[in-house]
Amino acid sequence: MTASSPAPTSAATSPKPGLLIVDDDPLITDTLQFVLSRDFDVTCCANRPDAVAFVRSSAHPPQLALVDLGLPPVPHLPTEGFALVGELLAHLPGLRILVLSGQSDDANARRARALGAIDLVAKPCEPTHLKVMLREALRIGQTDPRSAAEPGNDQAGDQSPAGGLVGHSPALIKLRSQIAMYAASGHPALIEGESGSGKERVAACLHHLSPRADQPYLALNCAAISPALVEPTLFGYAKGAFTGATAQKAGYFEDAGQGTLFLDEIGELPIDLQAKLLRVLENGEFQRVGETQTRVSNARIIAATNRDLRREIRSGGFRSDLYHRLSVFTIQVPPLRDMGEDRLVLLQHFSRTFCTQGGVAPFQLDPAAEQAWRTYGFPGNVRELRNIVIRLVTKYAGRKIGLNDLQAEFDLDPDDALGAGTHLQAIDEARAELSRSTNFNLEDALRSRERLYIEAALSLCQGNVTQAARMLSVNRTTLYGRLEVLARCDPSGRLPGLV
Repeated sequence: MTASSPAPTSAATSPKPGLLIVDDDPLITDTLQFVLSRDFDVTCCANRPDAVAFVRSSAHPPQLALVDLGLPPVPHLPTEGFALVGELLAHLPGLRILVLSGQSDDANARRARALGAIDLVAKPCEPTHLKVMLREALRIGQTDPRSAAEPGNDQAGDQSPAGGLVGHSPALIKLRSQIAMYAASGHPALIEGESGSGKERVAACLHHLSPRADQPYLALNCAAISPALVEPTLFGYAKGAFTGATAQKAGYFEDAGQGTLFLDEIGELPIDLQAKLLRVLENGEFQRVGETQTRVSNARIIAATNRDLRREIRSGGFRSDLYHRLSVFTIQVPPLRDMGEDRLVLLQHFSRTFCTQGGVAPFQLDPAAEQAWRTYGFPGNVRELRNIVIRLVTKYAGRKIGLNDLQAEFDLDPDDALGAGTHLQAIDEARAELSRSTNFNLEDALRSRERLYIEAALSLCQGNVTQAARMLSVNRTTLYGRLEVLARCDPSGRLPGLV
């Protein structure tokens, strides 16, 4: 936590649902804590680092969160709030987030929902209405009997009973084929895919279809706990190994036994622990913290990441030898935008699930709304689709939904060319590139980006410059001029074929 900000305040431990409130205005946090503490176990944080530190260190993570968009150090912009929504869901995939903000325009609401928030609530909000929304968020959508905030419980991928995935697209058929092919092996597997695409569901399928199905299946989100706790959590510790170690305790490798250990967000594993994990993968040997006795693990290791680990290797953030040990089998989980009609299949699946759970009549999409559903890109993948269905069930049970009502739930910001699900990752990549480069040139970087879009447009238009210019919203002569500039700047002079 930052030394300059007050420590999180929390109500006494109780069986009430945990609620994290993140707002830098003490008047607002004090008021909300007073109003909501009768129904929720409330914890308040003033900024993003404190909130992340809290969820990492808490023995009982919250099930709900109210997050302000305008947080320090840039309270006049929603940047920190959007970043916090993404980080909280990376640490606690089942967390139900409501964005409570004075910056409540439609674009912010759509962006927050695309990142995984349930909805945006405008300040000031009537406490009674806020309580209803929090209870509804807690009630609906929790199909897994485990706590929604349990680390590693990725409900975004909770698409069907163990061993199955919902959908019939070629991309999903290929995914099922890979799972069936690799399930019986005891070798490590690496699952890659965008945030919200259902990587933990794939890991669970690998376990349930394997000969280890009757053995333990343990999941640990490496981003959900403090880096200082990762080693004792994985390997266990001896009594007295550190302050607070009042008794010896086995770690995940021992508890998994002959079963499967799933390490989600493996790219977040500290570099010094990667060497110890490599040793376990090579010969099964490890030691508890504070012990010299060597123990042996027989668990199968499955890892997942939404990062490009090859890029992390080049920047020194991930060991290449560990990557090659983990990726004996590599499974790429397709983004929802590549799954065609599965968008509708998942809509029907989640609609049935949540309507049955809530005891309400199903909604229907009119033809225009259904067509919009078919073509929307879902930058937040299955997690975003699932949250949209939850809101539609809540708002429109038993009703027909039109195009305008449906599009209000989508992130249709034309400025977000990368999609909300990857915007923050793109910023991180830009930071890493700037920190590594000693001669970065903005003009070269922008020219490279421009070339990519022009080549993409020409490819889609089969080299027809007129159609490509229309797609890029520029004049045909302007596009020809930019092509000439790019040709002069490229040593090879290479450009796509023109018609």
